[in-house]
Amino acid sequence: MNTPNSSNSSLRPVHTRHDRQSAYLAARIAVNLLRLRIFIALFVIFIVFSLTADNFLSAGNMLIMAKHVTIVAILSIGMTLVILTGGIDLSVGSIVGISGMAAGYMLLEGIHIGHHVVFFNPLGVALIACVLGALIGAVNGYLITALNVAPFIATLGMLYVVRGAALLVNNGSTFADLEGNPALGNTGFEFLGNGTIFGLSVPVWIMLVLAVITIFIARKTPLGRRIYAIGGNEQAARFSGIRTNRVKLFVYTFSGFCAAIVGLVITAQLQTAHPLTGETYELNAIAAVVLGGTALMGGRGTVFGSVVGACVISILGDGMVMCGISDFWQMVIKGLVIIFAVVIDQLQQRLQSRMVAMTA
Repeated sequence: MNTPNSSNSSLRPVHTRHDRQSAYLAARIAVNLLRLRIFIALFVIFIVFSLTADNFLSAGNMLIMAKHVTIVAILSIGMTLVILTGGIDLSVGSIVGISGMAAGYMLLEGIHIGHHVVFFNPLGVALIACVLGALIGAVNGYLITALNVAPFIATLGMLYVVRGAALLVNNGSTFADLEGNPALGNTGFEFLGNGTIFGLSVPVWIMLVLAVITIFIARKTPLGRRIYAIGGNEQAARFSGIRTNRVKLFVYTFSGFCAAIVGLVITAQLQTAHPLTGETYELNAIAAVVLGGTALMGGRGTVFGSVVGACVISILGDGMVMCGISDFWQMVIKGLVIIFAVVIDQLQQRLQSRMVAMTA
């Protein structure tokens, strides 16, 4: 009488082990699919808009989308390092605006030194504008590290300060016709936004170089490991000897530098500097970083993922415009995409935690 029961009880652990293996395999497949979600989303967007929008895959439209992608991607590269440390930078859009205005002022008005007016060539203008953006980013870093101001508040305040300064540069007016003057040696600025090298536009080259350098820093250098450590646990990083304030100062400075490059590229493309250029760009950059899989709490994410996220955000926006979707619905759809991305990221983390528990 006891033989069947004892036989069943001996079979029960085998059945349970099989169930655990099946559940673990299913969870692993789901996690791998979630890790590839940004590439799946990009593929789906391409398919949908190629079928619904006329001329979506035309050469002209591809060039336009490439310009839009590079702008968001360059901003998201700098933003990724900031968010990896657990911070945020809301001032990048304003830095875009003031950098363009600074370039326009130097090209048209020059810099007054005593009784003399000094005009710089396009390279000098670009370097000065980049230094300006980096300095603003450094001020953000100083407020956050030295004065213990919360990153959200520090960069939000800087957003208004810098935007106001951009408006004050020319009393709210634009600097138009930035072709330069051959007699002053400041022509050729438009090459930064519209030129090509080996058949590839200059902004795309800038994005690729910045992405490669930043990926190398994040993956292969002690600085990159410190950035991830601070985002993972800042207190533990500090106790381990990492100078957290220096690392934070670097990432905010770098973010300002990237925003200045975007300001220069847009100004060169349009040959016009407008003080309101870059409004809400910070939201697109943050959205690209989140879509790319970087955790807003810090410590997890990749620059490459953010660049792909920038592709999704930019192509989604361009595709909706080509399909005739209103601006209001575009805002709603972009917001839903961002929320969905965060929900999916949380689901991935739960599944990974469950997998760890299964192997324990």
